[in-house]
Amino acid sequence: MPSSLTLNSLPPLSLYIHIPWCVRKCPYCDFNSHQANGELPIQRYIDALEQDLKTDAFLAQGRKLESIFFGGGTPSLLPAKAVGRILDAAATTIGLSPTCEITLEANPGTAEYDSFNGYRSAGVNRLSMGVQSFDAQQLKTLGRIHSPNDVIHAFELARKAGFDNMNLDLMFALPQQTRQGAAQDLKKAIALAPEHLSWYQLTIEPNTEFYSRPPQQPEDDTVWDIQQHGQQQLAEAGYHQYEISAYAQPHLRAAHNMNYWQFGDYLAIGAGAHGKITQFDTQHIMRFRKTRMPEHYLGAMQKQVLQGNPFNADSHHVDTTALPFEFMMNALRLVHGVPTRLYSERTGLSIDNIQNLLQQQQNKALLAPWQSHLQATPLGHQYLNNLLEAFLAET
Repeated sequence: MPSSLTLNSLPPLSLYIHIPWCVRKCPYCDFNSHQANGELPIQRYIDALEQDLKTDAFLAQGRKLESIFFGGGTPSLLPAKAVGRILDAAATTIGLSPTCEITLEANPGTAEYDSFNGYRSAGVNRLSMGVQSFDAQQLKTLGRIHSPNDVIHAFELARKAGFDNMNLDLMFALPQQTRQGAAQDLKKAIALAPEHLSWYQLTIEPNTEFYSRPPQQPEDDTVWDIQQHGQQQLAEAGYHQYEISAYAQPHLRAAHNMNYWQFGDYLAIGAGAHGKITQFDTQHIMRFRKTRMPEHYLGAMQKQVLQGNPFNADSHHVDTTALPFEFMMNALRLVHGVPTRLYSERTGLSIDNIQNLLQQQQNKALLAPWQSHLQATPLGHQYLNNLLEAFLAET
């Protein structure tokens, strides 16, 4: 593997904005989220986000933002004026493309019409609602603060506010869930006719309450049955699967997530946010993460540093030996993969260096013929971890 890269162009650029507070920490959640106690320091946090963004603005290297994503935590805890302020800062400091997709995650239990109307007026043009289930008992088990009726009410309010591009997050393989229960959840989600559905399996992650006290999940055969039946249900309703857990109506894929999966670049601001940037002048790919705890992130506003960003907890150049795995870990999640040329364009490495490995995976029927397209086969998606481990071994 060569020790240097040959990067001839910069990939598209996105911006991730992390809002670290929730009304209540869910027992399955391993994201950097913290239960809100008392009044939130919103004004100070927006000040910090603006300073963080201005400090990192040079990393855009002349590019405008193709997408922005407010994630969390619960971004819908922010008032619309705060969201508008940071969007104005992004437009002024870096610039937005004319088709910039701007998504905000919303909890149905913290939503009201005035907020939706304000978000839309501020420039948000896509909402992602964390539904997880339409079953009241499952919502209670998952620690959610909303009811099934709250979801329907919030969705209707968002439509009235002018949102015509919406995603619903829905889980399956919930505690003691049957195929019928999962199918009923999907049926209710589909009935609302969102443009996009993120339908993914509940996994038990370390450092969560569920990890300490695991719930009883369905057996593997039942999970597989749920998945197969659900994919058919979504396809019949006109939702095209384009990634392992992403389903969209025609031409309504999530632009922000597509940039992740195609190994694009993304700035990241906010407590614990992670970013990736291609540095054209030094021919490196850099990853960085911001200070995790909100109070420490806020405290960084007073720090004076000679170089770098005071909000950064860590930054490093990605070693060339790790790039094949990092690229494939994203690209092979896509149902139809990516053009093979994208590997060299986005990593700066020649595809010739891994052609023997690609051929081996093709011979195992895990990878489709790779000469023009890098795409996992259905079997490869079923055993994606095994497929990716082959590229990890190269590092």
